[in-house]
Amino acid sequence: MPDPITRDELRAKIERGDAFHLFEVLAPMYWRKHHLPGAVNLPPAEVRERIVELVPDRRAEIVVYCWDDG
Repeated sequence: MPDPITRDELRAKIERGDAFHLFEVLAPMYWRKHHLPGAVNLPPAEVRERIVELVPDRRAEIVVYCWDDG
């Protein structure tokens, strides 16, 4: 698994328009209220089964973001 990136690094990637897939692993009720621009909702229980379907190119960059309340 690649190293995590910081919020600032993610913000910079979004602002530069880098090519990557951004998934927010949040329950749908939270995603509707608090998602990042361009993010796709991927509920926690569906990550393993849907990620291959959503990103078939195994070389593509994927950023998975989850809410940290701490």
